[in-house]
Amino acid sequence: MDQMNSESDVRIGHSLSEAERQHLAQRRKTVLQCLNQLGISCSEDKMPNIAVLGSGGGLRAMIGLLGSLCELKKDGLLDCIMYLCGVSGSTWCMASLYKELGWSTKLETVKENIVKRLADGRVSWLKRGLKLTKYYSEKHNFSLTDVWAALIVSHMVKEIDEHRLSEHRGNYTKDPYPIYTVIDKQCKYDKLNADPWFEITPDESGYSLTGAFVDSSFLGSQFENGKKMIDQPETDMLYLQGLCGSAIADTEENLKYLYEALKHLITEESHERQTPDVSSSSKMLLTLVELNLCVLRKEDPTVYLQAIKKLLKDGEAEHRTFSLAKRMTSEETISKTELKDLNLQVCSSVKKSFQGHRFVDSFWPAIVKAIEKATHWTWGTTYDYLYKMNVEDVHSSVLDSEKREYEDAGLLLNSPYFSVLRKERDIDLIISLDYSAGNPFETVLRAAKTCKELHIPFPEVVVPAEDREPQDFYVFRGYGKAPTVIHMPLFNAVNCKGEVQKWNNTYSTFQMSYHREMITALMKKAAENIKNNKHKLLKEIQNVIDGKKSSKLG
Repeated sequence: MDQMNSESDVRIGHSLSEAERQHLAQRRKTVLQCLNQLGISCSEDKMPNIAVLGSGGGLRAMIGLLGSLCELKKDGLLDCIMYLCGVSGSTWCMASLYKELGWSTKLETVKENIVKRLADGRVSWLKRGLKLTKYYSEKHNFSLTDVWAALIVSHMVKEIDEHRLSEHRGNYTKDPYPIYTVIDKQCKYDKLNADPWFEITPDESGYSLTGAFVDSSFLGSQFENGKKMIDQPETDMLYLQGLCGSAIADTEENLKYLYEALKHLITEESHERQTPDVSSSSKMLLTLVELNLCVLRKEDPTVYLQAIKKLLKDGEAEHRTFSLAKRMTSEETISKTELKDLNLQVCSSVKKSFQGHRFVDSFWPAIVKAIEKATHWTWGTTYDYLYKMNVEDVHSSVLDSEKREYEDAGLLLNSPYFSVLRKERDIDLIISLDYSAGNPFETVLRAAKTCKELHIPFPEVVVPAEDREPQDFYVFRGYGKAPTVIHMPLFNAVNCKGEVQKWNNTYSTFQMSYHREMITALMKKAAENIKNNKHKLLKEIQNVIDGKKSSKLG
């Protein structure tokens, strides 16, 4: 039973939102018509409920999912799909698709536009800096996710998409219902007692398994005891892509990307403002960024430490003793603690030098704050809409915190199983399109293991041991209340013919851009997995329908 009254802006309960139910009611007509066109006869009550899952994997996942969906469309299967659910890079593809009203009815044109943008598009440093500054000036909870979205994701997807998620409401009934997924970072480390799986749809956002939701347009606003207290700007699609797509957020690689981007932005901004105090401060920030990059590359940072010491002294903005000997370790590098202290010391010094100046259109305040957030490693900070509520099924740690930190779900599971495994969604067939790097079965094996721990119905997953390279189609058949899972690794023995490792190396999931020929080749590989298995997909759809008939007769 849902718990919501006129005094609450939060919905506690496991049922689907009214908006999602309406979307599905309209979508069922499309699915039934599609099945009839494929020669599959079934009534609405026997209709298979099918979800397509797109895994993470950066641009590789974005482009791969686009190729897979285009082939599903070509083979007449796309309109069988009820839900499209993504993690990380797959959500970048989804964001691009759902910009277009009724995208599934004109997918070839939409695809061409996306490919052209990825191959030929560019977002200037000026536009990225302006977007960063806008996030900084508008949001109470500015974090590295804002920096990552404005400076890195915009560069990778080649656009700054300022559409709002709520704009998609009620207008996309011709398309599968979209679900974007992230995780609650604090819950990640206690996943058996607290629910880390967090879904974001055009209508509601919330904890998938707990059943605690808020209107998606309210996500990020300040709440207390279930009531919205202070508005914050609704999440735009660029930020959502940054929130969903930062899967390397626990590694040094992310810092390298961020500091390289900040280095470019500082250089651009310092060219615009040449006054002596700004010049000195920009040199200090640039040197600090170079120092951090030097440490990340495990190089000798002495020259940058000496430069910072001189700049601090020349600026007379910092009177603390600056001891190189104290800051250097025996391995001639700087310790993490000392580097953190120095980052904050320099940022403090720069902020003091800017006091009294009006930099209304300047990037400097946002840049300094970005370095501070990088130092503290603060991602996805969002006001907790469950703060100070009294909800029996929600973990107390969630109810007691004013803010939560959300991040890429790929850091826990690189495929969005747990949103579609909500029993209210009643999914019969999951088509898992896996674009991950590493073990091609990790996502489905980990999903099965977690489902067993959480007592969620899921098929038994037994991976054939004899496969040197993965095949392109695996079926883990569900019985009882468990859905059937079709698992399709991107690069496999069928479409790569002994060259799986070569393709994996060519399409690194950390790559920042692909040229047009690479995009075309990758889409073709993803499409082959659908094309080569069309009849197997149809067979499994028929099996689900037959199972529903047998269940009713039984």
